[in-house]
Amino acid sequence: MAPSNKKKGAAAQIKIAADNRKARHAYEIGDTLETGIELKGTEVKALREGRANIGESYASIENGELYLINSYIPVYEAANRFNHAPRRPRKLLVHARELAKLHAAIQRDGMTLVPLKIYFNDRGRAKLELAVARGRKAHDKRHEQKKRDWQRDKARLMRERG
Repeated sequence: MAPSNKKKGAAAQIKIAADNRKARHAYEIGDTLETGIELKGTEVKALREGRANIGESYASIENGELYLINSYIPVYEAANRFNHAPRRPRKLLVHARELAKLHAAIQRDGMTLVPLKIYFNDRGRAKLELAVARGRKAHDKRHEQKKRDWQRDKARLMRERG
C-alpha cells in the first residue's frame, strides 16, 4: 500500500464559495446544519469561481423535500448552450430525521431556514451551512450593534491597561 499524502490532524481545507454576511445581523441564529446541494456540473464550476450570491435566499420544505430558493449562481461562460438557470431552486440533501427536525423547527412562531455559506469541504464536495433563525426587529439590531461595539471597546481598554 502506498503512503498517503494526507497529513493526520491537519486542519480541513475549506474554500468558501458564497457567504451570507447579512444573515447574522438580520437574524438571531439558532441551530446550524451542514447539508449537501444537488448541483449541475456548470454550477459547480461557477461556484469554484466564487461569484455566487446567497444574500437573499432561503430554504423551504416542498413536497417532503428541502429546497434552496432564490440563490444566484451565475452561468459558467465556457459551457455556452449547456448552462444552467442562475436562479433555479436547488435541492438540499438531508436525512429524513433531520428534515423532520427542521420542519418542526420552522413551524414555531417566526422561525425560518437561512443559508449562511456555501463552501467546498476537504473532499471537494459543495456543502451549505443552513441555520434555523428568527428575524430581528430594528431595535434588536441596534441593541446587538451597541453590544458588539462595547465588547470591542472593552477589549481595547483591557489591552491598553495591561
